[in-house]
Amino acid sequence: MVEETEYSSIDLKSLLGRQLNDVEEKYAPSMIFYKGAMDIPLPCARVSIIGSRQASEKGLLEAETVAKILIEDNAVVVSGLAKGIDAVGHQTAIRNGGKTIAVIGTPLDKTYPKENAGLQEEIMKNHLVISQFPIGHKTRPQSFVSRNRTMALISDASVIVEAGETSGSLYQGWETLRLGRPLFICKSVINNPRLEWPEKMIEYGAIALDEPADILESLPSNVKMPELFN
Repeated sequence: MVEETEYSSIDLKSLLGRQLNDVEEKYAPSMIFYKGAMDIPLPCARVSIIGSRQASEKGLLEAETVAKILIEDNAVVVSGLAKGIDAVGHQTAIRNGGKTIAVIGTPLDKTYPKENAGLQEEIMKNHLVISQFPIGHKTRPQSFVSRNRTMALISDASVIVEAGETSGSLYQGWETLRLGRPLFICKSVINNPRLEWPEKMIEYGAIALDEPADILESLPSNVKMPELFN
């Protein structure tokens, strides 16, 4: 991995280029550590693509489709560098000339999972990896919950592509709703009779995702909207 001296730190207000409101402040980290080539403050719009580590083939294809639509309209793909949905989101952005941000639950000199070390290095070199944990921090399960809250905070919207009842993505889903940000859930998940959480989130304002392009309507206006055809 890269040397600790190559990392930079910044407060969250400077990272986003604006003040935080009271709701955002509640779980916001006081400091962010980062490495990468992306401009600071972060460019808009930013959308999290999240979901299961043990994703189905259908879920992986949906994640790829959503990522392609977003980067075609200059949105930044945000995810957590986990296996499955997260990795596909990052990789799709990279392959198609887009931008991606990895928000990790370990310090910057560590990688979890280990098999994504090469992907983390690529994002550090040409995109952006951020962590709220200083070098030497001992990673615990709660670290990934905090990571998901931070990922929700830096994203203009979040998309849950595929997730079970105990998925860590649900933490980000609820945090997105708490922040008043758009939360999209893929229709295939909502229609899964074995899952209870999608209906609960829909009751609190989550949006059923019919078409990936629907996400663009909820993003900041500097993202170019697709042309409409008769």
